[in-house]
Amino acid sequence: QAQLVESGGGSAQTGGSLRLSCVAYRFTYRPNYMAWFRQVPGKEREGVAAIAAGDSSAVYADSVKGRFTISLDSAEMTVYLQMDSLKPEDTAMYYCAAGWRGGGVLSDGRYVDWGQGTQVTVSS
Repeated sequence: QAQLVESGGGSAQTGGSLRLSCVAYRFTYRPNYMAWFRQVPGKEREGVAAIAAGDSSAVYADSVKGRFTISLDSAEMTVYLQMDSLKPEDTAMYYCAAGWRGGGVLSDGRYVDWGQGTQVTVSS
């Protein structure tokens, strides 16, 4: 089982920026996608952004399109999420994920390995 370690969460004001990082270790398979999800207590986990390991093509949830940017350093096996123009509704625990299954790239069923999460809090 791979290990994914997130960092970079914290607090920001509305309109501010944060950059999340996720370093992945000990893959026993070649992931075809890596992604960021977020979850607020009492709500379902939401796919935020996903990136293809092969060509770095990216997919975003409508709620973050134009504000968030996902990127991948394949050599370092690190995936980033640059979050700009933050809003209070972006407040959540953010999780990094990696996987090889089929299905929607923003669907959590595609992913087999998950990080522990990093909290992002945006104040108005």
